[in-house]
Amino acid sequence: MTKITNIWGESYRWPRHKPITNGLYTYTHTGLNVVIVETDDGVTGVGLGSGMQNTPEVNLAVLEHLKEALIGKDPLDTERHWHEMWRPKIVGRRGITTRVISGVDIALWDLKAKLANMPLYKLLGAFSNSVDTYIAGGYYEDGKGLKELAREMEDNVKLGATAVKMKIGAVPINEDVERVRVVRDAVGPDVRIMVDANNAYRHYEAITFARKAEKYDLFWFEEPVEPDDYIGQSEITRATSVPVAAGENEYTRYGFRDMINHRAVDILQPDALVLGGVSEFMKVAALAQANDLDIAPHGSQYVHIHLVAAIPNGLILEYYRDSVDPMHGKVFQEGLEIRDGRVCAPDRPGLGLELNREALAEYRVA
Repeated sequence: MTKITNIWGESYRWPRHKPITNGLYTYTHTGLNVVIVETDDGVTGVGLGSGMQNTPEVNLAVLEHLKEALIGKDPLDTERHWHEMWRPKIVGRRGITTRVISGVDIALWDLKAKLANMPLYKLLGAFSNSVDTYIAGGYYEDGKGLKELAREMEDNVKLGATAVKMKIGAVPINEDVERVRVVRDAVGPDVRIMVDANNAYRHYEAITFARKAEKYDLFWFEEPVEPDDYIGQSEITRATSVPVAAGENEYTRYGFRDMINHRAVDILQPDALVLGGVSEFMKVAALAQANDLDIAPHGSQYVHIHLVAAIPNGLILEYYRDSVDPMHGKVFQEGLEIRDGRVCAPDRPGLGLELNREALAEYRVA
């Protein structure tokens, strides 16, 4: 029997080209958080975590605590390991600890697929081998006006995107509606446009924006209000024809159960790096399927390509390019490319990820 011999984490952080701003926050840096699981037969699992580079000491301390329950155990027992780590009374129900658990769980699934000698999406079910994809961007930046926003979106389409996302919520509503108009004119009538407020609005403000922007044929309206305002968000879903998408700040299957029960969302956006890893993501996907809801995950394309490809209700993949991440295409030995609006799932065992340690070396913070 294969046994886990060690688990450790690595964090990397690097500056963006220039600070980017969404509805509520400004980001000067981005980075990469890795959890590595070693076994006694030499096979290694690699998992990714979310936001850990901002508090690396805290995250590594949490990881040191959690790994004690896994050392010497069979890495294939992912369900048992998840429940051993997720002890709400001890580690909390949401936040940093659940994000660390996510990284460990993803690493275990990467390891499991490598031991099976198949890509992760195949191990999970393989509904498809390629997925519809959109490019995320459209941030507010110093010196970026309407002309620059339009050029960014035109460049996205030239890269093969048939769907694009832009930020709203940091300027007055009418100004954002004008930004949406400019993007629609830039990409034409056939490219799908998503807007993302990152929780910037009260529900009545979100309704006002949605009604004014409906004429520009929006594919979805993402995170209009604070994550826990299920009632306000459900009112938005009833007040506009634009589908409401949310879930990137939600944790575990229980949080998504509550969103669904409140009818607070049309499209669910779980992030495997946040909510509890692959194990929880697949439970959320099944819960969504039982309620005839689609999944459009938030975050890392390198993990979520496998998860969207594995499920029948995978709607679309989020994709970040070099316009928001100067290390795009340099972090891993193999990249993911958009072709004709889609991304193909890697055919390598596991997640198919190998760190480009030479490129990352100068950015390691923990």
